[in-house]
Amino acid sequence: MLLGAFVSLLLLVPWGYKVVPSLALVLALAGTVLYRDPTREGAGRLDGEDRLWVLSLAAFSGLWCLDIARSGVLHASEQGSGTMPCWPLLVAGLLVWWRRHPPLGVGLWLGLVVGGSGAGVIALYERFVLGAYRADNGMNAIPFGNLSLLLGVLALVAMLGRLYRPTPSWSWLTPALGLAAVAGLAASFLSGTRGGWVAVPLLAWMSYSTFRPVLSRRQRLKLAGGSWLLTIGLVAMTAITDYGVTKRVERAIDDIRDYMVEGDGGSSVGLRLEMWQAGGRMFMEKPLLGWGERGLEEARNTMVDRGLLHPGARRHDQLHSDLVDTAARRGLAGVVALLTLYGVPAVLFMRHLRRSRDARTRVLALSGLLVVIAFIGFGLTQSMLRDVRGLSGYMGLSMACWVLLKARLAVLDFESRGGIGATR
Repeated sequence: MLLGAFVSLLLLVPWGYKVVPSLALVLALAGTVLYRDPTREGAGRLDGEDRLWVLSLAAFSGLWCLDIARSGVLHASEQGSGTMPCWPLLVAGLLVWWRRHPPLGVGLWLGLVVGGSGAGVIALYERFVLGAYRADNGMNAIPFGNLSLLLGVLALVAMLGRLYRPTPSWSWLTPALGLAAVAGLAASFLSGTRGGWVAVPLLAWMSYSTFRPVLSRRQRLKLAGGSWLLTIGLVAMTAITDYGVTKRVERAIDDIRDYMVEGDGGSSVGLRLEMWQAGGRMFMEKPLLGWGERGLEEARNTMVDRGLLHPGARRHDQLHSDLVDTAARRGLAGVVALLTLYGVPAVLFMRHLRRSRDARTRVLALSGLLVVIAFIGFGLTQSMLRDVRGLSGYMGLSMACWVLLKARLAVLDFESRGGIGATR
């Protein structure tokens, strides 16, 4: 229930990103203290892969906390959540608990249905009824659009996974996941978020490569036809509203031209390019440990005062790129921690995707890998891991895919050794 609630409410309610994970942590703590089941001793014990994941979370969290301590500030995001540096460490603890007591996979699928469909309904209402400039559900439009896109892609993968299962349970869930996929993509389109769509071709290619060998020719033709209809629908939606990703892509091209020709750093794209160059200069000046939380803002303001950076940069407390911002803020140490946070789950999910022939295992491995790849793409033009929903979404979704994957592998191992053929 908690897994389903987290995925469902991440974008739909203001408190979803923190209240549901907090309840899960309370449950885990209470269960650890109060509940002892001798029959489960040794069950869900961490293996080398789990320990690598926990280590990557602890390293990222620990370095961030040290950076906060040396800077003497608690302001760690645009929302001002001073607890964010501790979140990866808390997620590591929850991972340990969920490895011992894994949730049911249906919680993830139902969460994608509600979350993706809900985001689409909200976006349609805001754009066509309220006439909003960009659909955002009262939050930053960029995380809303990026996470809506990710929920849509994950729903699509789950739907495709059910297509080649012989007798999938809950037959209504397959079309519901397809509807959630369309709704999530539409919500992202109506948010006007363009940076996240950089990752779409790679996500689409990975999904197609995974399912192509197992889908029939008829199913592939249906999928291709549906993709074309969805593309036409999204383009038509942009034409009706006279706004969306298409218009913003055109504006981005104009911004790049103005920046290269006229040096205009005040536009959306021009300001990003300015901040990326500034971040590169900051990193070169302090390459090992960076400037720190407070030091980065002070260095940025100094560059603005000297005319080296556009004054518009003062409005932002991050450099609109996870890699650039981390390099300037925490130097090489921070870059290594960030690459580990991405790399460890990416390698582990890819390993199981290549090894396994089981349908459910491959769907979970592909879903986890897509979460990582998507956030790498999102992080090229936005500091998603400094956004409360971005950080919560990355850790929650990737960790959920991981514990469900390991639970499925445990079931397969039990069956291979002659156990009862019960599946989760």
